[in-house]
Amino acid sequence: EHIGVLTGSPITDMQITLVAGRAHFKHTEGGDFRQATYRAVRQGLCRAQNVLLEPVYAFRLELPASMIGRGMADIQGRYGKFGAPEMAGEYAVLAGTVPVSEMTGYQAEVLAYSGGKGRLYTELKGYAPCHNAEAVISAIGYEAERDTDNPCSSVFCAHGAGFVVEWDQVENYMHLDSAVPDDSMGQGFDDTRQESNTHTRLGGQRDNRVSDVIGQDEIDEIMERTYGRRERKKQGWTKTIRAQTQPPSTSARVQTIQEEYLLVDGYNIIFAWDALSELAKVNLDGARGRLMDILSNYQGYRKMHLILVFDAYKVKGNPGSTVRYHNIDVVYTKEAETADQYIEKVTHEIGRKYRVRVATSDGLEQLIIMGAGAVRVSARELQEEVMAAGEELRQIFLDNPRKSLDGRNYLMEYASDEVASYVEQVRKGD
Repeated sequence: EHIGVLTGSPITDMQITLVAGRAHFKHTEGGDFRQATYRAVRQGLCRAQNVLLEPVYAFRLELPASMIGRGMADIQGRYGKFGAPEMAGEYAVLAGTVPVSEMTGYQAEVLAYSGGKGRLYTELKGYAPCHNAEAVISAIGYEAERDTDNPCSSVFCAHGAGFVVEWDQVENYMHLDSAVPDDSMGQGFDDTRQESNTHTRLGGQRDNRVSDVIGQDEIDEIMERTYGRRERKKQGWTKTIRAQTQPPSTSARVQTIQEEYLLVDGYNIIFAWDALSELAKVNLDGARGRLMDILSNYQGYRKMHLILVFDAYKVKGNPGSTVRYHNIDVVYTKEAETADQYIEKVTHEIGRKYRVRVATSDGLEQLIIMGAGAVRVSARELQEEVMAAGEELRQIFLDNPRKSLDGRNYLMEYASDEVASYVEQVRKGD
């Protein structure tokens, strides 16, 4: 289901035809086509002549002949359409269509002014252009370009990194010739046209084409590579990320390992982990606090810089904030800035200097951060790391409850339980 750009309502009675596509042999995955399709539909809707529809009734109004004029005036005042009245004995019958929104309470009104002699029958017929579209659109106040769950913009890649292009600038960046002529926008696509004769260029000329238009066999191969041979996909990305003009020095490698950052998309992880997802259904604040505690313990064991990011972009006037929670940084994004955008920005700033890992299950975000030199970690992989760290930590304390994790030696660290108990009694003066 796709939603429109006028009010965010589901789209009906629309046929979508895939007429062309292009892929990179190693770097294109099935998820890329899926994301590109969603954004292409939204971009097309922004360019098209959209029409807001509303549900309409097919009605039949039976009134005494002397009252049919009142009935016709009522239906006209409710933006209905009807034909000439038909006579049936002493009754006149009026039939046509009328917006559902305008018929609230009219049944009772008919009974009142006809003295109980009038009868109104209605049946849902379907949808028709809204009679007061401008008023409805203004009242709903939907802004397509600010809907981050259904973006109108597109993502392009250059020099190994992704960047966002707004919907009205896409033609200037696209690598593929459009298969739809300019004059077809808003007028529908004619399936009888020959595809080979309809390649009209919308954007500027570009020479960096990757391949010819792909067919179904190549799309199937991409999907098979994506979901059936995951190791091949990982090798391709590893080669791209690690390409360097010269190997780094030993000291540089040591510093990279020591300075490690982990950026975590908070809500993405909450809704990906079953326990936190169930807790979020009852209390979202509780799930957020629980995740903060889990990651705080995890950071204490791994000793990396951990930044937990939560979306706060829907809070009007929110300037954004960063708070220190025990040993981790918790970031609440500013208005109109999603967690994805914040993580991408930070990754680009520090990705070349430090070892950066990003924990998220958002496929598009993983693609973008990998282009910036970061390492992606899925929600499942992070959960496994946290559980493994917790198990190792528990085992350490089971082996020696008083042993320190920081490598220092303390007075009572190697004392027996009996000696430790005696010293504690002396300390308390017992």
